[in-house]
Amino acid sequence: QVQLVESGGGLVQAGGSLSLTCAASGHTFSRYFMGWFRQAPGKKREFVASIAWTSTYFAESVKGRFTISRDNAKDTVVLQMNSLKPDDAAVYYCAARLRLVPTTKVNEYGCWGQGTQVTVSS
Repeated sequence: QVQLVESGGGLVQAGGSLSLTCAASGHTFSRYFMGWFRQAPGKKREFVASIAWTSTYFAESVKGRFTISRDNAKDTVVLQMNSLKPDDAAVYYCAARLRLVPTTKVNEYGCWGQGTQVTVSS
């Protein structure tokens, strides 16, 4: 299985931007469908964005503000978050799924990173 490590979280003011990076290792990265999820305290983990090779998918709550991209040569996937809102605050997780079929379901991703905290001040 692929190992995933997220980085780039931190504290940002509302309206600001952050870029999260997920670095993968241990397997052929290009074979994986990649996703970003988030989990706020007391809430369920929820889908944020995902990417196959070039096709991208977004939750309605982040559409138009977040972008997702991948670099198969560097084995990385980046979540660029703009116009951040206090509701975006959460631990953000990178996830990988071996099948290149889009899904927003948490239990259909087999590999997860440890998460990175994003805090948005109002």
